[in-house]
Amino acid sequence: MSSLIASRRYASALLTAAVEGNFLDQIVREFEEIKEVLHNSRDLTHTLRSPVVNGDKKIKILEEIFKDSVGDQMFVFLRLVTRKKRAGQLPEIIDEFQILLDERMGVVNAAIVSAVTLSDEQSAGLVARLESYTGKRVRATMSTNAAFIGGVSVKIGDTIFDGTISHQLTKLREVLVSETA
Repeated sequence: MSSLIASRRYASALLTAAVEGNFLDQIVREFEEIKEVLHNSRDLTHTLRSPVVNGDKKIKILEEIFKDSVGDQMFVFLRLVTRKKRAGQLPEIIDEFQILLDERMGVVNAAIVSAVTLSDEQSAGLVARLESYTGKRVRATMSTNAAFIGGVSVKIGDTIFDGTISHQLTKLREVLVSETA
């Protein structure tokens, strides 16, 4: 079974259990804590991925690190994942959990890149239009790229809306070159 499929299955199972058991908010908070620790500790990530370190040792390490920050339900999940030799996939499981949670909550992520920094009013207006277009709540990340000359590019999932001047100039050049050929 591929790593992505396995990660999605574990994430889906935990999400279902958390919703049915009414402890979703707790799991979300605890996953944030775990994700932060894994992001900041390459040694821990390498240890969890290592086939040399046995499962019992990995469980003890996880219990020691997270004993004060996660609850019983999360420990049950961490033990299960470790016993199934999937502890090394914990970052991917957390990412898949967030994707599934977003789908469930009707949230889409949008990467918005503009030529200049947008004002709060412009950002809010753009997000509102995107929410109207998608019919979902939009979680936007804003950045700038001066090479765009002007305009905005929005990426939601696999869809890109490119309204930048540099893109328009590229399209114009392609049309002019094809007409002269």
